[in-house]
Amino acid sequence: MGLLAAAAILTLAGGTRAEEVRQVLPGGQAPAQPAQLTREKAPDESEIQRFCSNIADAARDRRYALQAEELKQLQAGIDERMKALEAKRAEYEEWLKRREVFLARAEDSVVKIYAGMKPDAAAERLAMVNAELAAAILMKLDSRKAGVILNEMDQKAAATLTGIMASAARRVDPS
Repeated sequence: MGLLAAAAILTLAGGTRAEEVRQVLPGGQAPAQPAQLTREKAPDESEIQRFCSNIADAARDRRYALQAEELKQLQAGIDERMKALEAKRAEYEEWLKRREVFLARAEDSVVKIYAGMKPDAAAERLAMVNAELAAAILMKLDSRKAGVILNEMDQKAAATLTGIMASAARRVDPS
């Protein structure tokens, strides 16, 4: 507190300026003289243009790098979608093969046998056979004959076979 009071008295007395009063600790070095602050003049247009032209290449390179990174990300997204599309295509081909196998199960000779049977006997036999095979046979029969056989069947079995036949006849991708 004593130093500050002495500095204030000296300032009031006009002996020294307040900016020049510094506290020096015993055994310490004297402080260096403060650097004079100089004001720089505002940059003119030519300096601004030089600065902009100097960083233009770096900015362009950075922009290109960002665009390249974005293109890599887009390419990765496209590749991912192509894999998903390829998987769907393979799934569709598998479904198509199953459908062809399903229709091929009912050979003409078996169909002819059921076509020659009485409707009530054919309905009883088809109810005991694998549902897919029975549906395939009914699909290859004449529609009138198949209708009469379905009419003779148990309601539950007829509904199951009708559902299988309808899904097999559908031409739209099941997924």
